[in-house]
Amino acid sequence: MGAGGGLLWGAYGISALGTWLAFDAFPLIAVLVLHSGPLAVSVLAAAGLAVGAVAAVPLGPWLEYRRKRPVMVATDLVRCAALLTIPVAHLLGALTFVHLLAVSVVVAAADIAFRSASGAYIKTLLPPEELLVVNARFESTNWTAIVLGPPLGGAMVGLFGPVVTVLADAASYLLSALGLRAITAHEPRPARREEAVAAGTAENTDNAEDTGAAKDGGPAENADSRSRTRELFDGWRFILRDPALRPLFGNTVLYNGLLMAISPLLAVLMLGPLGFAPWQYGLAFALPALGGLVGSRLARRLVARFGQHRILLATGVLRACWPLGLAFVRPGVPGLVLVLLVEFGVITSCGVFNPVYATYRLERTPADRVVRTLSAWSVSTKLGTAALTALWGLLAALLGPRTAIAAAGLLLLATPLLLPRRAPQPLAFAE
Repeated sequence: MGAGGGLLWGAYGISALGTWLAFDAFPLIAVLVLHSGPLAVSVLAAAGLAVGAVAAVPLGPWLEYRRKRPVMVATDLVRCAALLTIPVAHLLGALTFVHLLAVSVVVAAADIAFRSASGAYIKTLLPPEELLVVNARFESTNWTAIVLGPPLGGAMVGLFGPVVTVLADAASYLLSALGLRAITAHEPRPARREEAVAAGTAENTDNAEDTGAAKDGGPAENADSRSRTRELFDGWRFILRDPALRPLFGNTVLYNGLLMAISPLLAVLMLGPLGFAPWQYGLAFALPALGGLVGSRLARRLVARFGQHRILLATGVLRACWPLGLAFVRPGVPGLVLVLLVEFGVITSCGVFNPVYATYRLERTPADRVVRTLSAWSVSTKLGTAALTALWGLLAALLGPRTAIAAAGLLLLATPLLLPRRAPQPLAFAE
């Protein structure tokens, strides 16, 4: 990985640390500063994610034909500016719940745009043989931030209040933008639709529709409008047409949504009826994050020895087997040990799965469609997580958190059925 890759990695690491320093900052501010109730906090978590995801839908086609690094810098600065309004409003005594909700929407939409652009930029900046190496490094960096961030953020909140971690997160985005700005590697400008058509790349109507390009390349406004509408959904269309990406898409959206739906229920169970102290709850999630470091460092070696598809399938099965154990947590040390073991198993499996799956997805996606595909993937994941979190909150209210966790764990056992069963044939894309 050259200097450009190193700067990209550094920018990612700074941003990830800031994000995990501010872990759960918005709910904490809502509770401790605005004195919001459980329903309001749930709305803040679900609505910010859902509305931000919907707002990000038109960004995919818009980003596809632009250089990705300036977009990444811009989204970092947007997140920085949005987050800075919170400590300023708090200092002036003007912070409101609506303000928090608006910032969460802006940050969620910018997150999707950044992730989509960064995936395309990585594919442009690095040769194919380095994709897994870089994705594994990013994964290990993220788990390192998870190990360090929440405990440090908790100490900062204890000393200075919850708003200070938002300030630290804003500063991390500013530093990330400066690091990305320092990358000097040349990034070619992607060809626009009309340029591709003028060059004769749209050979027939079917190809034009399949690539999201204009059918005729004519000047008629209605045809251009139809083409732009198709482009909004081109990412989903490509995913659903690809025999390898389609099942992986279903697997990841369902798995992530169900796993995230368990998290607030486990917090209610552990901090409420089971009587765990907040530091024990934090330890139960910070310490197992070391498994993510182990898994991400093993990913490349395992793929080299057993093959990409076998590792994708094996770790996809393993990561689904653990969460059901959380339904059996009990008070005291045995319960804490159980949570530590289950979380370590989940996170270690995900530490291997995530970089392999990210590389697999990039390899299956042509360079001129990466942003739209990753945008569609991120939007679907966030919407799925918001919907399942709200649904499981309702289920927990009716049946209790332990029963709701068990139901999610049982459904997670079925998610490996959505993984691609056979290794697909390699695809050759014309760059």
